[in-house]
Amino acid sequence: MSSSYSAAAAAPADRFAVSERRPSDGPNIGAAWGAAFAIVAGAALIGAMVSPRQAALYGLGAVMGLVLYHAAFGFTSAWRVFIADGRGAGLRAQMVMLAMATALFFPVLAAGSLFGQPVAGLVSPVGVSVLVGAFIFGVGMQMGGGCASGTLYTVGGGSTRMLITLAAFVVGSTVGAAHLPWWSAQPSFAPVSLVKLWGAWPALAANWAVFAAIAGVTVWVEKRRRGALETSAPSPRAGLARFARGPWPLVAGAVALAALNFATLALAGRPWGITSAFALWGSKIAGGLGIADVASWPYWSGAARQAELNGSVLNDVTSVMDFGIVIGALLAAALAGRFAPTWRVPLKSALAAVLGGLLLGYGARLAYGCNIGAYFSGIASGSLHGWVWLVAAFLGNVLGTRLRPLFGLEVETTPRLTGC
Repeated sequence: MSSSYSAAAAAPADRFAVSERRPSDGPNIGAAWGAAFAIVAGAALIGAMVSPRQAALYGLGAVMGLVLYHAAFGFTSAWRVFIADGRGAGLRAQMVMLAMATALFFPVLAAGSLFGQPVAGLVSPVGVSVLVGAFIFGVGMQMGGGCASGTLYTVGGGSTRMLITLAAFVVGSTVGAAHLPWWSAQPSFAPVSLVKLWGAWPALAANWAVFAAIAGVTVWVEKRRRGALETSAPSPRAGLARFARGPWPLVAGAVALAALNFATLALAGRPWGITSAFALWGSKIAGGLGIADVASWPYWSGAARQAELNGSVLNDVTSVMDFGIVIGALLAAALAGRFAPTWRVPLKSALAAVLGGLLLGYGARLAYGCNIGAYFSGIASGSLHGWVWLVAAFLGNVLGTRLRPLFGLEVETTPRLTGC
């Protein structure tokens, strides 16, 4: 996948996906300084109010936002381009990311601790709830124009359309939290950890074999349909300028995200997640406005969940990392000279953003996570649930890709800097 910013700027149908501004000759100085101040001040505030560890997680989120933006690392556009045109560079980059993550995670998860701190993976049940939730999440990815990480980093990058997707994402996640007990009661299997079932090294070998097989299939499909593998466009920058302002090679983003997820495991004791914070935000809003008695929902039962619901969002690891991703992406967009949002969003595109966001939020709760918590961190945790999520979500993306033209959304034939 090419991560060329110039190619992105030439995509009028997707101009609302990341930024409405063509790259300039220099950074957006005001926005860059503002984002840098927000990162430093936010870390200081969180460190004082919560803990230095929580402040570090906020900073880690900011680095994730910068990496996601500069590498244009996405899931939605990568899957769409493969489905529509057989281009597989984005999927191959995801396999590199997962291969590195499993190599880092599996031995540590088997040991049960890292630097003396207990750690645990994200391992969830496999059943009807996961299949339905991941499928509708996949449809939502294409309608909303992004996944969970993509929604956050494109909002930070200046996308006004993705603000609509994010708002609907929060609503859908909140409704999903209310409905989750019913879905959880549907037929399912107990959580399966391949690390515990087979041991770290056999599980790693099996996962790497599947990663290699998926990458091999994308190479075969791309050569058959396109004649040759796509080559990346030359970068307009080199050296330190490229590091600071992008664009980065896609594989560099894959490696960086795997390392950052491992850093999350070390700091938080569990892998990276995104969407549980959306359910928290929406529930707090619904409860505060008197829309629903969210404290009585089974989703918020138990002392820990009640404390989370009643406490500050700054106490929530996922929330502070999400805030960090948005600010980090803002910094990246400003450094790249791309931050200049406008408020013109076509009606059909806005409608797709609302529908997509609702599906994303609802599906994420049913499936015990999104493309990060269920797919990336789930597979990195050795969870069978992560693989089931991948299959169901990919099928949802196939349907979502077919639906995009009905809402005036492009189905591009080459990768672009889109929402995710």
